[in-house]
Amino acid sequence: MDNSLRFVYITTGSKEEARNIGKALVNQRLAACINILNGMQSIYRWEGKIEEANEVILVAKTIQANMDELTKLVCELHSYECPCIISLPVSSKEGNPDYIDWLIQQSKA
Repeated sequence: MDNSLRFVYITTGSKEEARNIGKALVNQRLAACINILNGMQSIYRWEGKIEEANEVILVAKTIQANMDELTKLVCELHSYECPCIISLPVSSKEGNPDYIDWLIQQSKA
């Protein structure tokens, strides 16, 4: 099992959607913790047009071994046709070792 740490950046259309996805990820132990950040303004190109939207950021703290299942579940629950799900590596050698151990343990089924 690959226990390398990941921060997963996900954008959602509302705080409610972020909360629903976050709860599902934690309930299924696909993430140890979720952070929800409200009030993001996004500007992007979609289907040839420049769009603007208010979005909510969801950050999932997890391990690499969960990424395929996490991505699948987010896509199933998400309202967007093409949701933003980006995984960023996190060093397990820097930071609070107790928190890092907790994150790894809570991300395992």
